[in-house]
Amino acid sequence: MAHSYNDDLRLAHVLADNADNLSMDRFGAIDLQVDTKPDMTYVTESDEAVEAAIRRTLKSARTRDIVLGEEHGEVEGSGGAGGRRWIVDPIDGTANFVRGVPVWATLIALEEDGEIIAGCVSAPALGRRWWASKGTGAYTGKSLMASREIRVSRVSDLGSSSLSYASMGGWDAIGKGEAFAALMRRCWRTRAYGDFWSYMLLAEGAVDIAAEPELKVWDMAALDIVVREAGGTFTSLAGQPGPWGDNALATNSRLHDAAMAYLGHFPDQGPPDPSWTDEPEDDVRSEPDNVRSFDFTREQAEDAP
Repeated sequence: MAHSYNDDLRLAHVLADNADNLSMDRFGAIDLQVDTKPDMTYVTESDEAVEAAIRRTLKSARTRDIVLGEEHGEVEGSGGAGGRRWIVDPIDGTANFVRGVPVWATLIALEEDGEIIAGCVSAPALGRRWWASKGTGAYTGKSLMASREIRVSRVSDLGSSSLSYASMGGWDAIGKGEAFAALMRRCWRTRAYGDFWSYMLLAEGAVDIAAEPELKVWDMAALDIVVREAGGTFTSLAGQPGPWGDNALATNSRLHDAAMAYLGHFPDQGPPDPSWTDEPEDDVRSEPDNVRSFDFTREQAEDAP
């Protein structure tokens, strides 16, 4: 019988509820305090307050668990360096939060023995929340009791796919600017929905590919489990499963190899091949037909009627 993570998922929702109250209380405030970290990214009083509140609750509710947060690093629980760790990004999309753009979220994930087994993504300014736990599927809704299951799309060719990303600048920084531009040209539609939202849209079947060139584990952990439980694939650009690399490529699974042909880099195979900056020869878009058929249907859950 599969292990149940229901209690952990319920706790993640409680953490998200508290985080939503704190962050929404300051969203759009004219006196919001904003600082920059050494890497020149934004941090606000709300980032600090949300992470502190989550840590306080976990210290009481999960005394033995480790907590890793974006703002204050890793703190061991009473059990020491054990097999369970909560990974928290108090506000993913802080730049949006600062400017009054509603696309930001609190990301909460639980890792057990090196695997992400539960996650919750809460975007209160959008009125949306997504969550998943190992072996139970991915869901969206207002609460555990008011939800619907979500699945990735069935799109199977790049020419019919929708690609979401955050920005172009980071791709140039890792030497993939031309390769990413080539992938964009190959896809049917591209939009910079950005940050967590790209991956949640992918899990819902509204987007087929999402990728970012530079990320941390707290940016990805909660997204990883939601994407995978919705039927998708989540790896680094080196093909490493999960949120353990320095970047991310998530797809509906059917398109993963095709997207990896443009963006992939496998360090153990030596330096990048210059040909990766060009469109793969066997994947060049042909002249469009006057009439074209698209399949935007979602995958069905295995136990669906």
